[in-house]
Amino acid sequence: MGIKNKLRKKRFENGEITQDDLARELQVSRQTINAIENGKFNPSIKLALKIAKFFNCRVEDIFQLSEEEN
Repeated sequence: MGIKNKLRKKRFENGEITQDDLARELQVSRQTINAIENGKFNPSIKLALKIAKFFNCRVEDIFQLSEEEN
């Protein structure tokens, strides 16, 4: 099982926040945000919780298990 995410969609639903702006808010690199969005990196639980808190939603609203491995 892999993890898919709706991070890019969440950024655009919330005022078209740039990867750079989100990265600064979460104290990570822009490359980290890019890698998460492209399914090349799964965030730690702590980072996933910080992302959900930033968007005022549940972790499950952004990250879901997928049946197929990427």
